[in-house]
Amino acid sequence: MADTKREIERKYESDDSGLPDLTGVAGVAAVLDQGVADLDATYYDTADERLAASSITLRRRTGGSDAGWHLKFPVASGVRDEIHAPLSDRVPSTLGALVRSRVRDDDLAPVVRLRTTRDVRHLVDLDGHLLAEVSVDSVQAERLTGSGGKAEWTEIEVELADGGDPAFLDKVDKRLRKAGVRPSEAPSKLARALAETGGKGQPRHEDRAEPVTAGDHVLAYVRAQRDVIVELDPAVRRDVEDSVHRMRVATRRMRSTFKSYRKILDRAVTDPVGDELKWFAGELGAGRDQEVLAERISDAVRELPPALVVGPVRNRLRSWSTARSEDARREIIDVLNGPRYLALLTSLDALLADPPLRAAAAGQPSKELAKAVRKAYDVLAGLVDHALVTPPGKDRDVALHEARKKAKRARYAAEAAAPGLGKPASKLKSSMKDLQKLLGEHQDSVMGREALKELAEQAHAAGEHSFTYGVLYTAEQRRAEQVEEELPGVWKATRGAAGI
Repeated sequence: MADTKREIERKYESDDSGLPDLTGVAGVAAVLDQGVADLDATYYDTADERLAASSITLRRRTGGSDAGWHLKFPVASGVRDEIHAPLSDRVPSTLGALVRSRVRDDDLAPVVRLRTTRDVRHLVDLDGHLLAEVSVDSVQAERLTGSGGKAEWTEIEVELADGGDPAFLDKVDKRLRKAGVRPSEAPSKLARALAETGGKGQPRHEDRAEPVTAGDHVLAYVRAQRDVIVELDPAVRRDVEDSVHRMRVATRRMRSTFKSYRKILDRAVTDPVGDELKWFAGELGAGRDQEVLAERISDAVRELPPALVVGPVRNRLRSWSTARSEDARREIIDVLNGPRYLALLTSLDALLADPPLRAAAAGQPSKELAKAVRKAYDVLAGLVDHALVTPPGKDRDVALHEARKKAKRARYAAEAAAPGLGKPASKLKSSMKDLQKLLGEHQDSVMGREALKELAEQAHAAGEHSFTYGVLYTAEQRRAEQVEEELPGVWKATRGAAGI
């Protein structure tokens, strides 16, 4: 089993003169010598250094107090999530899965070996609590591929103690700079080793020049969604909060863009990819929909007066939610490990590498993007107008749900166009978001009532009271009616924002 920790550190150049005196740093009561450790780390990557291009490091290290496999994902400047697995001869499957969206079916092989002599100090406060670990690292780097180059350097590394205040690093930084020590230009030892031994060292990006044409803007938006999916893959596998939802949204944004901008991108190419995106969003949706429903019903139960909560309602809801959530999570992981998902990622890469641009793609954003946004809005308008005149009941529920889906499409169309169209598209995007939220509340009520009927039937079959589920059902029905009462006013305001 892999363990995860948040690593917050800063690196500095060193002229081999050792560590400056840090006893004057505010809050530091003592600097404790922890001795010298010899570390031997081998870094793994694909032949084209795909992990390094994403500022991800995967290494096998011996020596020191945390020997084993370490996988590090960038979070922010100087902040990384480090995932640790026990020492073994091969890349652990747990870590291999976390880089699969980038590695795909390619092999991971040794690219660099770093031998480090680490002289460690602990900065502690008056109570002896660790504030930060400071080390002077003498590094020998050896390239294991290509030219087989070598490099040597010395650096100072300051790592914040677990749970420490990041502001403390500013105090250490001030003291080090005063002593003439300067921040390292390389974000990591691996980046420096690659750069100085014949590798790339720094992240590589596709050609991302400033968008000029309508096609440029659409491709930039599609590329951004592809990047979100790839980058969220490890978070989804680790069950990071909201990661499944965010990945699903990126998937929907991209599919919606293909539909809205068919005059820009050839649908003969995008339609098959869109079908796969629909499949993938559906696989992600089972867990997300369950999560939303469980949270909605749980909140409603908490708001009820105790006298209206009859029977083991909370226990039944918890069991219902947990069982479904666990099943959904297993299914999502199976999808991420399957060949169909990898094929989807590969098709997205191919589409962006050789985009299927139509003639309109070369047009001015002010014309071509505005045309697509207007069309998306007109489709939505027809559906909302139809829903408003449909009698209350199942038919209206269906009509409002269809309008909600088209509100998303209009919102994403405006979102993709906003960099090219400016304020009008941004204004429409905002109004579409408000409309989508209101219609989403209505759909959540519809789904909530279906779930409550299921829970009531389960409770009845088990000999439990179903009274509370009826109370909640009535409240959900009333909320849907309120949304329907609010819709005409919100729709009127939305029409006023449609000045594309």
